[in-house]
Amino acid sequence: MKQNKYDDLGFFEKYSQMARSTGGLDAAGEWPALRALLPDLTGKVVLDLGCGYGWHCRYAREMGARSVLGVDLSEKMLERAREMTDDSAIQYRRLAIEDIDFEAGEFDVVISSLAIHYVEHFDALCQKVHHCLAEGGSFILSVEHPIFTSRAEQDWYYGLQGERLHWPVDNYQREGLRQARFLETDVVKYHRTVATYMNALIEAGFSLKRLSEPQPSQEALDKYPDMRDETRRPIFLLIAAVKK
Repeated sequence: MKQNKYDDLGFFEKYSQMARSTGGLDAAGEWPALRALLPDLTGKVVLDLGCGYGWHCRYAREMGARSVLGVDLSEKMLERAREMTDDSAIQYRRLAIEDIDFEAGEFDVVISSLAIHYVEHFDALCQKVHHCLAEGGSFILSVEHPIFTSRAEQDWYYGLQGERLHWPVDNYQREGLRQARFLETDVVKYHRTVATYMNALIEAGFSLKRLSEPQPSQEALDKYPDMRDETRRPIFLLIAAVKK
C-alpha cells in the first residue's frame, strides 16, 4: 500500500510545524546516532529514500558526496526540498520507495530516515537496495522502533492525574498493518520485529555492521525539554548494513 498523506494540505501544514521540520537535523533526537553510522561520504553517489525536505541530501553534499538523489512520493515534500536546495549535484524525483528500479551498482550509499515503516514489503525493498548498491556499499536506515509500532495506539499508559506511567507493548509478534494516529490523522504503518528487520537484510545479501536504539542527546534535551520522556523507551531503531 503506497500512502501519501503528506500531500494533504492540512496534514502537511501540521507536519511543517514540527520541531524537526523547522529545526532540521539538529532538532531530530536520533540524528547524532544516525550520523555516527554513516560512512565517509567523500566522492560517493548517494540515494535518499523518503527524502522529505532533503535535510540528509544536503548534509551528504556538505560531507563531500559527489551527487545525491532524493526520492519521495510527496510533491509537497519535494517542492519544499527544492526551495531549500541550491546545489546542482542534488536532484529530487517523485517516486514511491517501493517503486525504485535503478541500475545495478548505481549508488555507493543508500540512506532512509523514518520512512520504511510505511513500506509493506521490507524484504522486497532490501533486494532492490542491494541491487542498486555497488559492492561494499552502505545501507543506513532508521525506522520507528518495533516497541513503538507494536500497538496501533502508539501512546503511553496514563495515571489518574494524567501522568505517563509506562509505555505498553502488546502483539509484538503479530506483524503487519497498524492503523496509527499521527498529527490528528489516521496513517498506515507496518510493524515488524527486530528479528525481521535483521533477517531481511541478511537474506538480501547484506552484512550487518551496527545497530542503534538512541535516546536524545543532552544537548537536544536542553533545547527541547519535551523530549525528556524519549529516554524511557526506544522510539527509533537504526541499522547500518553493507553489501557483501
